[in-house]
Amino acid sequence: MPREKKPTPATIQATSQQTRFNLEETASKELDLKGVHISIGKREIVSDAHLRLAVGVHYVLVGRNGVGKSTLLRAIGEKLIPGIAKNLRILFLQQSYDSEEGREGEKKEEGKQTETVLEFVVRSDRVRADTLRRFESLKKALDNTEDPTDAVRLLRMLKHEGRLTELEEAKKAATLRSGTRGMKARKELKALEVVVAEEEAQLQIINDETVAEETDEAINLLGELETALESMSAATAEARAQQLLLGLGFTPKMISLPLTSLSGGWRMRTTLASLLFQPCDILLLDEPTNFLDLPSLLWLETHLQSLTDTILLLVTHDRAFADTLADEIIVLRDTKLERFPGNLTAYETARSENQRRLTRMKEAQDRQKEHMEATIAGNVRAARVSGDDKKLKQAASRQKKLDERMGYQVGIRGGRFKLNRDLPGYHTSARDEIEIPVDDPAARLAVPSTPSELRFPGALVSCENLSFTYPGASAPVLDKITLTIHLGDRIGLVGLNGAGKSTLVSCLVETQPRSGKITGTLSHHPKSLTGYFSQAAIDSLPLDQTTTTLSHLGGEEHEARALLASLGLVGATVSEIPISRLSGGQKVRVALARVLHPPPHLLVLDEVTTHLDADSVVTLAEGLKAFEGAVVLISHDRWFVKDVIEEEGKNGRVYQVGSGKVRHLAGGVAAFEKRVRKSAKGNFG
Repeated sequence: MPREKKPTPATIQATSQQTRFNLEETASKELDLKGVHISIGKREIVSDAHLRLAVGVHYVLVGRNGVGKSTLLRAIGEKLIPGIAKNLRILFLQQSYDSEEGREGEKKEEGKQTETVLEFVVRSDRVRADTLRRFESLKKALDNTEDPTDAVRLLRMLKHEGRLTELEEAKKAATLRSGTRGMKARKELKALEVVVAEEEAQLQIINDETVAEETDEAINLLGELETALESMSAATAEARAQQLLLGLGFTPKMISLPLTSLSGGWRMRTTLASLLFQPCDILLLDEPTNFLDLPSLLWLETHLQSLTDTILLLVTHDRAFADTLADEIIVLRDTKLERFPGNLTAYETARSENQRRLTRMKEAQDRQKEHMEATIAGNVRAARVSGDDKKLKQAASRQKKLDERMGYQVGIRGGRFKLNRDLPGYHTSARDEIEIPVDDPAARLAVPSTPSELRFPGALVSCENLSFTYPGASAPVLDKITLTIHLGDRIGLVGLNGAGKSTLVSCLVETQPRSGKITGTLSHHPKSLTGYFSQAAIDSLPLDQTTTTLSHLGGEEHEARALLASLGLVGATVSEIPISRLSGGQKVRVALARVLHPPPHLLVLDEVTTHLDADSVVTLAEGLKAFEGAVVLISHDRWFVKDVIEEEGKNGRVYQVGSGKVRHLAGGVAAFEKRVRKSAKGNFG
């Protein structure tokens, strides 16, 4: 049976005004591109933007799900925007990686099936690995006393490798350049192709007259390679890689495991470690906190703060993480890039205050305008009755001020407005209109506030001395847990990865666990409904190229569309686009649609904020606070847990899960964070 052909992804098209044809090297490590346009297919992502990233500054890129944040990062990371210098070292962590592509890559590298996690991270620094390979091979060739020409052949091969790299760069330049420069680039490419062909023909031809000279050149190159290895601390590579992996939550045993034996979440951590291991000028991280527990997240915060010479551009839904790291906010809205010095909370506060200030200014000016119009009309009427020309001149003067001087009254320097300085060029009025910044439409992610009424009172879930043991395990994951959940309760579960949080909620919502042995007493309200969003909720969605959101939900189409619209999914997104092609935030909404209909009495959410943008997380939190049923929440997002569970006046409780026990934390999330920082203090140093 022929294999189904995958649809070709839309190509990213990018241009820039200032350095459209410049692909040369530069001593500057900054990025400063004007007139940037980025589109994918027929959709415009960025239009006429100034993309400026300064050395040592940490930026947080914010914007709604689907506006193109990941596309912008990819365009920078893959140097698709003309004007990005080819010698800039840019590393890019994607939000997700295509699993099928990963499997294909494994098949191509069968010899690396047993490569350990540590070996993968060390090998990821290609500059170091290539320098080490060249050093060792050249040293071996020079030590070969049986064949004195071995070093000469190898030297030529190494030089030829560099020439092939030049050839690839020349091909790229010839593709991207046009006009006169494009013609010149294609001529240079043809000339370089001739040189490469001549070198290939001479690789194995040894001239006795030049052997000594080339051998000396090989010795000098060996010294240069040794110096380069010392400058990049190649000898300490494994120790540095191991420290990174331990900080990201790996145990010493896991570090020595084959990479292919890890789950998807741990592979993402390995990829993150491999990027942090390599020196770079620009580090692009798209949702790096996914799959991280709080200790690893706090370690990552500290590590990224220490990167004072690296440009960091970060996308994250974790507001506490963003606020800690951000020196500057970049907002992608309506294909434009807006900048704000400060973190996300400061940006939202300043934007809200500016909206209120401009609203008051506009209202005051509207009242002044209304008064002036009434005065002008009065002067005109009086002039007509009395024939007083002075009144007409007063009316004309006021009308001129009304026509030309309504708008901003403050200059660009904050002082008095001066026309020749503050509004140069041709304009239809002498003042800019007062424009009040308009917020994006509220993120649509509705939670039904009221479940159906229960016929009789009682606990929704109650367990006493509940224990759970996986097959073959020597100790139970949960040991004699007692917990009761009533309507209106807010329960937050925190703890390290693998502590048993997901196992606990799985036992609470499933009367028959899929594997393992459960003991103790567990009871459910016979009339209550439970909605369970598990960590595997997105992975369990159909991955074929035909199943749409509507066909997946089934039922009456108008009811399904109404439900999906309340979650922000409308139009062709639900009826024509396959679920497999939706963004991560859209897939979360599809999974929630099955959980929230019909409205449950007990809502259990296990890492629901993964893939949601910051605005959607806030909207979801507001919906959960208004929800009249019970909520059990597992999340490493500190702000989200605090906002939903620790709301004043609610019956909210935070429990720490670990070592088989469930312990109430009187101090909530802050107490857990304090414990984690204290226990991992040495790792943060």
